[in-house]
Amino acid sequence: MNTLSISDLSVTRDTLHQRVAARLRELLIQGTLQPGAKLNERELCEILGVSRTPLREAIRLLAAEGMVVLEAGRGAFVPVLTREAIVGAFDVLASLEGLAGEQAAQRITDEELAELRALQHEMQAAFERRDLPTYYGLNARAHDLFSQAARNPVLREIWGQLNSRMHALRFRSNQDEKKWMHALNEHAQILAALQKHDAVAARQLLEQHLHRKRDAVLEHLATVYPKTAAQ
Repeated sequence: MNTLSISDLSVTRDTLHQRVAARLRELLIQGTLQPGAKLNERELCEILGVSRTPLREAIRLLAAEGMVVLEAGRGAFVPVLTREAIVGAFDVLASLEGLAGEQAAQRITDEELAELRALQHEMQAAFERRDLPTYYGLNARAHDLFSQAARNPVLREIWGQLNSRMHALRFRSNQDEKKWMHALNEHAQILAALQKHDAVAARQLLEQHLHRKRDAVLEHLATVYPKTAAQ
C-alpha cells in the first residue's frame, strides 16, 4: 500500500501557491489589478477559490519578483513605477536581451528555431484576430526562448527577475495597433537573424526592439497615468 510522504505534501502545497501566483500575474499583466491598488485578500480568495494561506504564499512570491509591494501593517499593493524607474529598467532589459540575442545566434538549436517559427505564425494569427492576451502569452514565450537559447544561466536569471516587473507595462502598451504590428514585424526580423546565426544583427535588433517598447510604454503611461509618467 502506497503512503503519502512529507515530500509529496510539500510538492502539492508548492504547486497550489505557484498556480495562484500564476493567476495573479495574469490579473496584474492584463490590468485587472491597477497600479496603486491594494490586493484585497478576501475578494481574491473568492475569485481564485483558495484559502488565505496559499494566497499569501503567492503574494510573497510575487513580492520577491517585484510584481507587488508589501507594506508593513497595510498589506500588498500593485507597484506604481516612476518614469525614471521604467526608463532604467527597459534600458537594462535592452542590454540583457541584446546579449541574449547575440549568444543565442551562436548557440540556438534547430528545435528552438522550429519553436520560434511556430510562435511567429501563432503571433501573426493572434494579431489578425486582435487577440491581445493570446498574443502576449506567445510573445512572452518567444522572449523567454531568446534567453534560454543564449545558454547563459546568469543572464537568464537576472533577465527573468527584471522582466517579470515589466510584464504588465509591456502588455498594455501593445494596445496601439500600429505599434503592435511594428513589434510583430520586429520579431520576424529577429527570427531571421537567429536563423542566419547573425549575432551582430540579433543583438542590434533586440536592443532596438526593447528601446521601442520602452518608448511605447512611456507614451501609453503619459495618456493613461499622466501624473506617474511625469515623475
